[in-house]
Amino acid sequence: MRSILAEGETCWRLAEAERFSVIVDAAGFFLCARQAMRKARRSIILIGWDFDTRIRLTPQESEHDGPDRLGRFLEHLARQTPELQIHILKWDLGLLSSMTRGETPIHMLRWMLSRQIHLKLDRAHPPLAAHHMKLLVIDDAIAFCGGIDMTVGRWDTREHREHHPLRRSPFGLAEPPWHDATTCVSGPAARALGDLARDRWRMATGEELRPVDSRTDAWPEALEPDLRNVPIGIARTSPRYRDRREVVESETATLAIIASARKSLYIESQYFASRRIADAMSRRLAEPDGPEIVIINPMSASGWLEEKTMDTARARMIERVKAADRFDRFRIFYPVNAHGTAIYVHAKIMIADDRILKLGSANLNNRSMGYDTESDVILEAQEEDAAVRESIRRRRDDLLAEHLGVETEAVTAAIGTSGGSLLEAIAALSRPAGRGLRPVERRPMRLDDELVAESDLVDPERPAGVGYRTSRFLRNRFGRRLFPSR
Repeated sequence: MRSILAEGETCWRLAEAERFSVIVDAAGFFLCARQAMRKARRSIILIGWDFDTRIRLTPQESEHDGPDRLGRFLEHLARQTPELQIHILKWDLGLLSSMTRGETPIHMLRWMLSRQIHLKLDRAHPPLAAHHMKLLVIDDAIAFCGGIDMTVGRWDTREHREHHPLRRSPFGLAEPPWHDATTCVSGPAARALGDLARDRWRMATGEELRPVDSRTDAWPEALEPDLRNVPIGIARTSPRYRDRREVVESETATLAIIASARKSLYIESQYFASRRIADAMSRRLAEPDGPEIVIINPMSASGWLEEKTMDTARARMIERVKAADRFDRFRIFYPVNAHGTAIYVHAKIMIADDRILKLGSANLNNRSMGYDTESDVILEAQEEDAAVRESIRRRRDDLLAEHLGVETEAVTAAIGTSGGSLLEAIAALSRPAGRGLRPVERRPMRLDDELVAESDLVDPERPAGVGYRTSRFLRNRFGRRLFPSR
């Protein structure tokens, strides 16, 4: 099987990660981010959809080693290290919610006068598009790239306990269980993500940030590397805007992964609303020897408008895919905790067999494919890469184990017993009550649902006036699987 990674097509850049790890759920990410940022000497770049200065990064620990709330923590780092420059870029429309958040405006005003902390808003995008990528780069030595925002409601542990006393808003209100993921890399891959962060800063502000020449080893103590010295691809989405060209590497990579899957495709996503992605899955499901496809979604989207639009679009996609699923190889689930409470899925992960892992900020919806700004990391194993294949397989089994409430070894054994079937393993390990995966039920479609399903207003595929262009790379390499008319 040839590589799916091609610079300028499925990825922006290929770079070696001296260390590579996946971090599941925000309790782990916030801890590692805090440990890494404490080691910063020259530069911290935070690029995100949203930030809330009031959140605690490590509520499970005491504050004996300095402030823990994000805003005060960053100010503490600046005081401790006078040569440190901190750059924060957030989506401009996110400012509307920030202005109602207690001390967040206070920090914003203070940072506007700071010589070390620089907060800017990203408005370099088409109308109503979102700046959605989530990057944290420290001294160009390590970088985090994934789906977790440093904001309210994200912190949770992998147990997703009911009424966890530490899973609360800054006002003390209980927050629901939340599942998320990110990656951490060091070496040339971190420097490449630093280049991406600086490029986005330049697009949004017109200012040039210089790369950092630092020998800092900011790798967090709490994080054991999954792999060492592995190449990764960095994929982006960036819509056409003014004189900036369109970039759809994440979509191209997603379609290539679907086309290349042999036995199984495991996906976690906040949404399932892209017709092109659903059609690509449908074509694989129609093959007699195509892969199983397992999608983990939230039970429902968050908020009335998203529920009305994204859930109805999902219902359409499910019907579309199931109509092609002649061999019964497709399932879509949502996870629940030990009390049966639905866990909100915000992670954006795609794993094909034991060969490819893609993790980042891009969902399976139209916006992520061509309208918002996104960043993903792709790890691919070749046939001879036994260690990489084992790491990818174990991560998939580990994620399933979290959702099913069992040990990773139990998932691995069940998949082995089933001859490699994820669906049979899930069925064997599922219980009627308690922690587990539940099928996403078919949503009845009312007239108003039909009117807003797949709405271009909420989930546009491309900016107005921009047509869809098929990648030549996809046609040449996967033509028969993606385009049956070839």
